[in-house]
Amino acid sequence: MRAARWNVTTGAFGVEEVPEPHVGPGEVRIAVKAAGVCLSDVHVIQGMLKPAFLREGSVTLGHEVAGVVDEVGQGVTGLAAGQRVLLLAGQFRDGMIVTRGVDYDGGWAEYAVALAGTVVPIPDGLPFEQACFVPDAVSTPWAAITTTAGVKPAQPVGVWGIGGLGVHAVQLLRAVGAAPIVAVDPLPAARARALEFGADLALDPAAGDFARTVREFTGGAGLAVAFDFAGVAAVREQAVRVLGHGGRLVLVGLGDEALTIADATRLSYLEQQVRGHYGSRPEHVQQLLALIGTGRLELSRSVSEVLPLASAAEAVRRLDQKIGDPIRIVLVP
Repeated sequence: MRAARWNVTTGAFGVEEVPEPHVGPGEVRIAVKAAGVCLSDVHVIQGMLKPAFLREGSVTLGHEVAGVVDEVGQGVTGLAAGQRVLLLAGQFRDGMIVTRGVDYDGGWAEYAVALAGTVVPIPDGLPFEQACFVPDAVSTPWAAITTTAGVKPAQPVGVWGIGGLGVHAVQLLRAVGAAPIVAVDPLPAARARALEFGADLALDPAAGDFARTVREFTGGAGLAVAFDFAGVAAVREQAVRVLGHGGRLVLVGLGDEALTIADATRLSYLEQQVRGHYGSRPEHVQQLLALIGTGRLELSRSVSEVLPLASAAEAVRRLDQKIGDPIRIVLVP
């Protein structure tokens, strides 16, 4: 079969022919119908995000995957050939969370094998191109909002980085009643997109009156929660400065820069917090599928482009260079 593989040693990435995988006990195989391209995939290829638990020298990328059950392993119940499903973006191994398409083979391929417990049925009316990125692009901000941050209705919030995850954060914050929602991004197109998805205010982080504008817009209170989806030190420093009393900075974007607090005394005096966040859990995906099923969440606007698997390298290039200002580019075998 064809698979888009990344070599840990050489850094080479491309679509190649590999043996078809088959199921073992407790596993299912899916015929992949759609797989999302995430900035984390770009970070893996560029060497910024390194697999911590990979047991081989190369890996098939892709942690946002949907398709049809194709083979069912011994001992698997509740799943049958022909079912439409998505795959969770990771699983537990030896008590640790490992990520699909990073620490073990993912779904940029014609077939993908998964533990049965990481396979989630999807409704017939949900297109594969939208279902594939529910785990991660939508579930990661949802988990950050509802669990790590514990956002409450009418709380003022800020979102830094209106990319594939940040734009869904805006949409989901609107759904839980956060208000006002301040979106921050240096790109004019991203700021316009934030307003389209439900932000109340969209700001350029380089604006000279940035802090004053945020304070005035929140009635002088500052933000209850600031979400960093960019993973950049400057974002964190700016976000902390506009937090209110008891405010929380939630780090969602992955970055390798040092985390520093310029005025730790102020942070302590205002009883503020910095919280790390990574991924989501199965219940977050199930909650989102329920919202989609009842018409409360609609994701068609998020599919920026659909490309064949053979164009995986081009999809990565377009996302990395923000060509066409993509939310989610989707690969299909």
